[in-house]
Amino acid sequence: MVDIDLKSYFDTVNHDKLIGLIYKKVKDIRVISLIRKYLQAGVMRNGVVVKSPQGVPQGGNLSPLLSNIMLNELDKELGTRGLRFVRYADDCAPRRRVQVA
Repeated sequence: MVDIDLKSYFDTVNHDKLIGLIYKKVKDIRVISLIRKYLQAGVMRNGVVVKSPQGVPQGGNLSPLLSNIMLNELDKELGTRGLRFVRYADDCAPRRRVQVA
């Protein structure tokens, strides 16, 4: 079995693309604004807040949900290629066909 982990995925998410995908389903600008603020809140490094121009906070409550929204298109593409897999956030594992008697 092969496991897939998208290297540096959480660090490289484009905020504008992610917000665009969310906006396709969620039209409430207040919700969109809160998500954007969450994405741009920054991280604390050595006691100093550093801005986050891209990426999704790892370990945050919304991170797996935002990851699944962003990677949904990848899931569709892999599915059209006949690949069977299970993905959660940035981790992916292939599935085997099981013969049902």
